Amino acid sequence: MARLPYLEADQVAPEYRNMLKRNTNLHKLLVNSPDMARAFSGVGGYIRIKSKLNPRLRELAILQVGWLEQSEYEFTHHVKIGKELGVSDDDIAAVMAETEGKESKLEPLARTILKGAREMVREIAMSEATFAEIKRHLSDEEMVDLVLTIAFYCGVVRVLATMKIDIEPYCKEVLQRYPMPGVK
Repeated sequence: MARLPYLEADQVAPEYRNMLKRNTNLHKLLVNSPDMARAFSGVGGYIRIKSKLNPRLRELAILQVGWLEQSEYEFTHHVKIGKELGVSDDDIAAVMAETEGKESKLEPLARTILKGAREMVREIAMSEATFAEIKRHLSDEEMVDLVLTIAFYCGVVRVLATMKIDIEPYCKEVLQRYPMPGVK
């Protein structure tokens, strides 16, 4: 159960109601601080809509963060988003395999991006070698977008965990297909 209330549109000032368009428990809780919710949504919106990073690669990086951090909420939401952007079931299986140190059939750039995401979660920063390998394929702008995307979602999973935000019922079906080991 969440540590703060989930607010509905009629419980927030009219100028903040547009922040509840996505109708997720995350947004319903964050709007308890509407200006912070707006800032948070601005970064998240940039990542989803304006980033120059390939959307499939972006979603793979986010899925890696969610899976590694065992964030059911983040992982399930981005399975749904990712599938709309070209992430396949094989890609999702590859995220799980790569997390366990197993080889996958992902293309080399995607595998290196997953490695970079794991390094940022586990070691705070991407290694020089991983950064350099990804940089061979991405522009400076795409590199900034990738690093900030991974960092942003490292923060998001901590918000979700600290606030104990409940997963929506429509996302529970994703967990039946992709259960997270060690998560109750």
